[in-house]
Amino acid sequence: MRNLILAAAAVVAFAGGAWADSPFLKEASVGDTQLKSIQALTFGPSGELVIGDGAGKQVVVVDTGDVTAKNWTPKEITNLTGELAGRLGMTDKDISIVKMTVNPVSQAAYIAVHIKSSKKDVLMTIDAAGKIGEFALDKVRFARVAIPTPSGTPITAITDVAWAGDRIFVAAQANETFASKIVSIPLPLDAKSNAAVFSTETYHVDHAAWETKAPIRALMPYEENGKKYVVATFTCTPIVKYAVDDFTAGGKAKGVSVIELGAGNTPQDMFVYLKDGKPSILVSTLKNNFNKSDVGPSPYWAARVDLDILTEVSLINEKALRRLNNKQQSATTRAVVANTFSGVAHMDQLDANRALAIRTDDKGNFTLLPIELP
Repeated sequence: MRNLILAAAAVVAFAGGAWADSPFLKEASVGDTQLKSIQALTFGPSGELVIGDGAGKQVVVVDTGDVTAKNWTPKEITNLTGELAGRLGMTDKDISIVKMTVNPVSQAAYIAVHIKSSKKDVLMTIDAAGKIGEFALDKVRFARVAIPTPSGTPITAITDVAWAGDRIFVAAQANETFASKIVSIPLPLDAKSNAAVFSTETYHVDHAAWETKAPIRALMPYEENGKKYVVATFTCTPIVKYAVDDFTAGGKAKGVSVIELGAGNTPQDMFVYLKDGKPSILVSTLKNNFNKSDVGPSPYWAARVDLDILTEVSLINEKALRRLNNKQQSATTRAVVANTFSGVAHMDQLDANRALAIRTDDKGNFTLLPIELP
């Protein structure tokens, strides 16, 4: 739930095509972002779109000006790849969907689309009324921050980005022993903004080993008793928290693993929400060696996890909880399959009660629809 983890910020109305003049962009350029890839997406509180460009080894923040409050109305948009491709003058075979995020103010979906023939990424939008458009990135107000290479090994991919009020967190990957990286970028952005890079060391519960190469697949900010953390999830599938105060530039961040969701899973998206007064984490993931009886009818599935599991101090790392026992049966009720999210390949929180999701029938067809939070 964004209002649980984002600092409050005033929203400046957007009118007449002018930029919203985000308070988080103290100094910005106007023109072409010259992105080389769109690998990860998220939004700030007042129309700031954060783009992780792994190929360009940078993070670009765009002032979209999309800050008029609206409510999502379409029940569903079927043949989603066909609809997006048609807007580009292509067929559904010509494109693939990379990532999706939702603007928390306008409730518009921003979808990164990969064009197979040109091997380029473009940004498509679907507004709260269901209208599809392309968000051009050649005439925008933006700021960019390069990701440094303190160990001499450049970043090879960005898997996720998260807005944390006073900073942006980035999950990145490099080719070295300590390959898994967390990048911290202070806000607001100006000409002096520099990214700090930290290598992660994580106990993988299913592997029974401390690891440094496994990439973070999704991450989010978290605060507990006034202390700030990054919460991340990995393939095979531990949920881990890292204390921000323990980060040292160019050094290592040692995690605390609190639960393992199941072997052979690759997380896709993650966020916190509140329902009936209880905060939970929703994690969507892809089951690699698909077992229908384990997670439901689709290899794409989601887990609802009690947020208070992040406060564990004894059941951690080697003693961390598991969603399943050795017989692949439920080992805890604190992490359960969210059955209504079966088939969801991409998702983001839409409002207090719903997520916006891209669901597949596992036959190459995709539908965009809101789903009530579990």
